[in-house]
Amino acid sequence: MIKRVLITGANAGLGKETAKQLTNNPQIEKVYLGCRNKEKAQAAKMELEQSTGKHIFEILIIDVSNQESVIEAVQKLECSVDALIMNAGGTGGQNFNKLTPDGVTEIFAVNLLGHCLLTQALLKSGKLTQVAIYAGSEAARGVKEMGMKRPHLPTSSEEEFAAICDGSFFGEVKDATIPYGTIKYMGALWMSAMARRHPHVKFVTMSPGATTGTEGFNTLPWFKQYFMKSMMRIMLLLNKVHTVEVGANRYLQGLFNHDLESGLFYASERGLTGNLSDQSLLFPDLKIERYQENAYLAIQRFL
Repeated sequence: MIKRVLITGANAGLGKETAKQLTNNPQIEKVYLGCRNKEKAQAAKMELEQSTGKHIFEILIIDVSNQESVIEAVQKLECSVDALIMNAGGTGGQNFNKLTPDGVTEIFAVNLLGHCLLTQALLKSGKLTQVAIYAGSEAARGVKEMGMKRPHLPTSSEEEFAAICDGSFFGEVKDATIPYGTIKYMGALWMSAMARRHPHVKFVTMSPGATTGTEGFNTLPWFKQYFMKSMMRIMLLLNKVHTVEVGANRYLQGLFNHDLESGLFYASERGLTGNLSDQSLLFPDLKIERYQENAYLAIQRFL
């Protein structure tokens, strides 16, 4: 039974909405709001308590782009959590391609490396017991509607995945949406590898879908933000995307739907919204264990 849940990126958007929806489940006793900024976290906690009437929220300061912050957060966590929702992410800010002290790009650190460390540290300390949800994206198998091409790796070797980590695979790109989909693809592969290593925990990669009201575009240049958000509003009218409430509910399906299998990546069956499906049916590379292992091993180099 899931009683305690930790959500990263919980002060706004999908993370906050997921925390809110969890209060509808009477078995939930504690929701940890994993946030970088204390003031924003406190404001989110107050808003959630007022809107839900529940006082089950606790702030955990964590910056998933900083490995020291991740380790400190795990150490400060008072008790184990039954479930982890790795929601924090985005396009990595204005300097998304800049290397962190750990040798990976900012966009890789916030979308994947920090969550890898968090998950493994929680498991090592016995503080994650049942379910891990990673925020996937349809971009991981290509999205024609958003102009995102399917990730293409000539060899899918460990070295090639390491080049995704440090950004050298992409060269001097100026558009954060170019590495984003490939990083999310690598995240889904890593989750599959983790599912084999830790069979007592359910690992589900779940895309919240194309979601209005998300914070994901806020670190793009202003003109790119305007373009993407305008496109999202138009696509919502055409029923090509959905609301933040629907996106957050997908995370809850990952937690509570027993029909979803560990190690698989679920996202829209077609396009950016609608029914969920196993994405390996659309992109068979997701199922190849050699690719999963190479992605896993490449990540370990930077932890």
